[in-house]
Amino acid sequence: MKYIAHTNNAEEVQSLLDHLQGTAQKCRTFAEAFHAGALGEVAGLYHDIGKYSQGFYKRIMKKVGKVDHSTAGAIETAKIYSDFGLLLALCIAGHHGGLPNVGTPVSKAGDGTLLGRLKKDLSGDLDYSAYKNEVIKPDTELQIPQWDILPDQKYSAAFFIRMLFSCLVDADFLDTEAFCDADKQDLRTGFASIEELDRRLSAHLAKFSKPVSEINKKRTQILNECLQKAEAEPGLFSLTVPTGGGKTLSSLAFALKHAQKYGKQRVIYVIPYTSIIEQTADVFRDILNINKDENNVIEHHMNVNYDRTNTENEIDIEIDEQKRKLAAENWDAPVIVTTNVQFFESLYGNRTSKCRKLHNIVNSVIVFDEAQMLPNDYLQPCIRAIAELVAYYKVSAVLCTATQPSLNKLFPDNFKINEICSDVQGLYNFFKRASYEQVEFKDENLLAQKLNEEKQVLCITNSRKEAQNIFDGLQGDKNESVFHLSTCMYPAHRREVLGKIRSCLKTGEPCKVVTTSLIEAGVDVDFPVVYREMAGLDNIIQAAGRCNREGRLAPERGKVFVYNLAEADYGKLPAFVKLPKSITEMIMQDFEDMASVEAIKEYFDRLHYIKGSGLDTKEILNKIIKEPFMFKEIAEKFVLIEENTRTIFVNRNEESEKLAGVLRSGVRTRELLRQASQYTVQVYEDQFQKMLAAGKVEALDPEQQVNILLDKAMYDDAKGLFLDLESGQGISL
Repeated sequence: MKYIAHTNNAEEVQSLLDHLQGTAQKCRTFAEAFHAGALGEVAGLYHDIGKYSQGFYKRIMKKVGKVDHSTAGAIETAKIYSDFGLLLALCIAGHHGGLPNVGTPVSKAGDGTLLGRLKKDLSGDLDYSAYKNEVIKPDTELQIPQWDILPDQKYSAAFFIRMLFSCLVDADFLDTEAFCDADKQDLRTGFASIEELDRRLSAHLAKFSKPVSEINKKRTQILNECLQKAEAEPGLFSLTVPTGGGKTLSSLAFALKHAQKYGKQRVIYVIPYTSIIEQTADVFRDILNINKDENNVIEHHMNVNYDRTNTENEIDIEIDEQKRKLAAENWDAPVIVTTNVQFFESLYGNRTSKCRKLHNIVNSVIVFDEAQMLPNDYLQPCIRAIAELVAYYKVSAVLCTATQPSLNKLFPDNFKINEICSDVQGLYNFFKRASYEQVEFKDENLLAQKLNEEKQVLCITNSRKEAQNIFDGLQGDKNESVFHLSTCMYPAHRREVLGKIRSCLKTGEPCKVVTTSLIEAGVDVDFPVVYREMAGLDNIIQAAGRCNREGRLAPERGKVFVYNLAEADYGKLPAFVKLPKSITEMIMQDFEDMASVEAIKEYFDRLHYIKGSGLDTKEILNKIIKEPFMFKEIAEKFVLIEENTRTIFVNRNEESEKLAGVLRSGVRTRELLRQASQYTVQVYEDQFQKMLAAGKVEALDPEQQVNILLDKAMYDDAKGLFLDLESGQGISL
């Protein structure tokens, strides 16, 4: 039996004590990385003393249901360690259900807050006092690290508690895993060292050490600057490289070299879009995994799938995917690739699944790719979290982008951003591959006519509906020389279409593409002509990065047309598009070169100034400073994607039909849902309700979380899902 105290079997009693001591040792080791080892040891030693109760024994014997075993440790540490009792009690009380709100002096025993739980009556079957016969209080001095670099120490205290909580949760999971499923321990090893990964990357880059073309010579220069700057003291860096400058591998070279120089334990890439993640992770894996059974690069985002597939080597594949799944649980691999959503929602989260990995962020190099896409509505909390990691948790952070978002003013005054490239404006001048021209069309039909004059052209819109309308007006074979891309198409479908687009561009075949902004960041395509609807300046410059990308044309021959529609058919623009658009129009009037370093800085300065308090739209920072230990409340507020959407599963091929059958059978594993997400489209609530009422979709559960498209005619092979039942067109951005 596992972790039983009330029994005459001495081995069973010892198993609980072993667990407490094992968890304490692991938790101490994790917390020592940020000078909190003694606190970690105490948290681990007391976290499960509630299992010494007769009530828990009855639960193990399956005589009763769920028994609270975490409140006991919270009560004891609150009594024993008066100065540190609150932070220890929060971590212990939440180690299964999540960090609670601290509550108030009038909180009641059953309200779920910490102060309420500390009032619970743990007598009778819940009496845990037998622990005193087994558990010896550690003879160690407890202390909290100094937080003297940043203002608002209440914020730092809350951040620290999450980190300590992470240590406890991971230590508890790992020690339990070692007892119950020892085979998994072997799957958590075998990663290459940072030194070995750096050697592999260097060997790969050596193939390009003698560039011939001018563009490759410039890319090599950028790489060399990154390698030189990696010797700099740890801290906050920026890497400002125009599109086409090779910043992906250059930033990885910096990160690995810097990690090796300063003993950092891993490299974490934080990226805004899953489409970029998949592309980036594939590049990294090709370089850093030289053996088929290696898993040095781990993706962690909503669309990643570690489920087993049918292959001739099913056992090997299952083991390989199990390794990746385990590494994604706590980020103990040397290279992690994740999303802004996963990263920041974990730092402000309270659930065990979110927080477990946090302690493995300590002493790492974090690259924020496409840093201009840090969420504006939560920009101040995101910046403060980055500052906290750099100041107190041995993190070196790199803000990596082609359009550096002028964040100096948002970091504390004593923080300096160290730019890696010595001549940013010179790089912009060199990599300028196109000229900009502002144009206006009466409507989408006239724009489509203009696009039809080009052999190869890319058009990027602000609206899914507009993209579908323009696509209808393009001449040529649909899905052969004329293509559409938007989030109306499920991810696997988009990848299929992108493959066709790249093939056409490579062979010089006709290729007209209309798409939403999803193509702008990290999608490597090269068109001679690009049309971009007026939007934020960073969007326009990212779009221009898809024009004459490889410099095959003279700079003046690459054309980027920034257009407006006098009679747009998609209605009123939302504020998150309208404000950046209006600021861009002002920048275009005030600057001769809208893509200059000065213009980009001015754009972001104006955007941040106008948004003001809108850079923390939920007032997260004020809330934490006023009431620092309301962890559950903060986690509920800090949600980067809050759109009221529903997921529709589209089954239009053999693979998706199989998945639909499993979903209909009632299976709801995390792995299955991740695999199914490759065939899903997000729609707004009003659109979903129309489709449901019309019998177009089937809701598989009462909560309508899993829904399957019944009317397959609603999904077009070229344009994806039709969302407006009246017109058959998408109506959302």
